[in-house]
Amino acid sequence: MGHSDHVDRNSKLPIYYQLYEILRGNIRNGKWKPGDMIPPESELVARYKISRTTVRQVFEMLVNEGLIYRERGRGSFVAEPTLEEALVRIISFTDEMRQRGRKPGTKVLNSELIPAPQDIAERLQIAPGAELAHMTRLRSADDEPMSIEDSYLIHRYCPGILDGDYESNSLREAIETKHGILWSHAKQVIRAIVATSSLAKLLSIHAGDALLYIERVSFSPQQQGLPVEFLRIYYRGDRYSLYNELQP
Repeated sequence: MGHSDHVDRNSKLPIYYQLYEILRGNIRNGKWKPGDMIPPESELVARYKISRTTVRQVFEMLVNEGLIYRERGRGSFVAEPTLEEALVRIISFTDEMRQRGRKPGTKVLNSELIPAPQDIAERLQIAPGAELAHMTRLRSADDEPMSIEDSYLIHRYCPGILDGDYESNSLREAIETKHGILWSHAKQVIRAIVATSSLAKLLSIHAGDALLYIERVSFSPQQQGLPVEFLRIYYRGDRYSLYNELQP
């Protein structure tokens, strides 16, 4: 995902998403500070040679994500980060391992279409039995097993998603680039559990060892703010710590 300051018309990424990445990047990296006014629509239309509709769509996405707010007659401004935003970054495992300077690795253990079980259907706000794309992946860092990710996606939003190669490519990136689904926010529950013998074997630990277990539901503005993915992640407790930066 490039963060260059221009729109590449030959890129597979849609124009609106490239502009979204540019503006969001300016906010995330502190180039634009909370309270700063962001350039008006007309200036962005001229600078990136794109339509006003595209700019409006991106502003809408940034407002929905809580990154900017509008003041009638004055313009759009960078919002103060909320506590939830500071707590939870929706970041892919691949990006996280790269940030930590480690080599990410992925092995796909299972990939199938399944009818939604009752408990997952409730979390995804869909009817039980609706078609889900289910994938289980073993994630490693520097060839050492780190976690198991069990992902359930509403298949009608990303048809054919399981056809990709997710040992070399990021699933999250494929969802964004091929299906135009972006993430506005996620809700997650974190708790400590002990490893079953099957999980322990995959993670090269002992049955009964501590795991950090996360259940996450991710929401998309493209689907009217409804859930798109339910994710279960099992992290090795001896290799993984959650780092959160809290701000008042």
